[in-house]
Amino acid sequence: MFICVCVCVCVCVCVLSSSDSKVLVHFVNQSGVKSSVFVTEGETPLDVVIKKNLDISGFGAREGTLACSTCHLIFEESVYDKLEPIVDEEVDMLDLAYGLTKTSRLGCQVSVEHWMDGMTVNVPQEINDQQGKQEAVSSK
Repeated sequence: MFICVCVCVCVCVCVLSSSDSKVLVHFVNQSGVKSSVFVTEGETPLDVVIKKNLDISGFGAREGTLACSTCHLIFEESVYDKLEPIVDEEVDMLDLAYGLTKTSRLGCQVSVEHWMDGMTVNVPQEINDQQGKQEAVSSK
């Protein structure tokens, strides 16, 4: 007579959740000064500028409400081409932005993802403040 005994072995695998993953992002402000920061996946560039207190004059006046273009950023073409499609409301706000390029997006509308590691985003030389007035940024 044979007796079979089954033994279950559990294997646990620990992985970092995407919310814990860090991505290196380089911001170049209006004066050409580069700030390199580690960003948690899922954050927007606007979140990062505010949380890390980066030296970017007038950036994000409406705090991500899609009601202005003060978080206008210029992305590298290779990054821009992979971003989620732009929505009509963002296009409307970008129409008010100074220094608009074919790779412009609002920093409040883009979520940082792991594949963006090492990207550089540039802040235009001029911005529109929340009242739609042009603000020239002087070099330091």
